[in-house]
Amino acid sequence: MLDALIIGGGAAGLSCALVLGSGLKKPFAKDKKVAIITHQKASHLQNALFNNVLGLKPGTLGKDLLSDGKLQLERLYPEITQIEKEKVSEITKIGDYFLVSTNKSQYKTKLVVVAVGYTNLLTIKGLEDYVKPHPRAAIEKDRIWLENTNHLITHNLYVAGTLAGWRSQFAIASGSGAHVATDILTLWNNGTHTKVHDKI
Repeated sequence: MLDALIIGGGAAGLSCALVLGSGLKKPFAKDKKVAIITHQKASHLQNALFNNVLGLKPGTLGKDLLSDGKLQLERLYPEITQIEKEKVSEITKIGDYFLVSTNKSQYKTKLVVVAVGYTNLLTIKGLEDYVKPHPRAAIEKDRIWLENTNHLITHNLYVAGTLAGWRSQFAIASGSGAHVATDILTLWNNGTHTKVHDKI
C-alpha cells in the first residue's frame, strides 16, 4: 500500500515528487511510501524551449528537463519509487484507498495526484465526472480541467498543473505540483502547515 501515487512525469508531477521527497526526512513522513508514474511521452515539455524561466539557462530544452528531472529525483530522493513505461488506464475508489490500474500493473494507494496534461485526450477511467472545459485556455484549443477546489478533486484525490485549471506556463505548473506536495505534507503533519526548504 502506497501513501501517495503521483501520475505524470512532467513539470507538475516531478515538482510534486521532489518536494514530497525532500519532506520524507521529517519525523511525521519518514515511513511514508511514495511513487510516481513517470509517463512523459505526451508531455508538452517534449518540444518546449525555455528562455523566460527564472533559474533556467536560456535555451534550455523541455525534453532535457524531463530526463534531468527524473535523474534529480533518483539521486536526491531514491526512496521515491519511479514507475517507468506504464500508462494509467483507470482510478477506482475502494473503501479508504484507490486502486490505480495501468497497462502493466495495479497499485493500491491512500491518495492520488493526477498531474497529466490538459488535452481532451485524457483517457483515465474514473475521472469522467470531474472533466470540464478548461477555464483559462482558448475555447478553440478544446482543453479540459478536472474540477477541483484548491487542487483537491475529492477526498485524497488531487490534481496538479494545467489539468488543475492553470495556464500552460512551466513555472505555474511546477508551482502547482509543489503546492499539492505541501498540502499533502500538511495532511500528514496532522494539519500543521508544512513546507520544506534546504538551507546553507
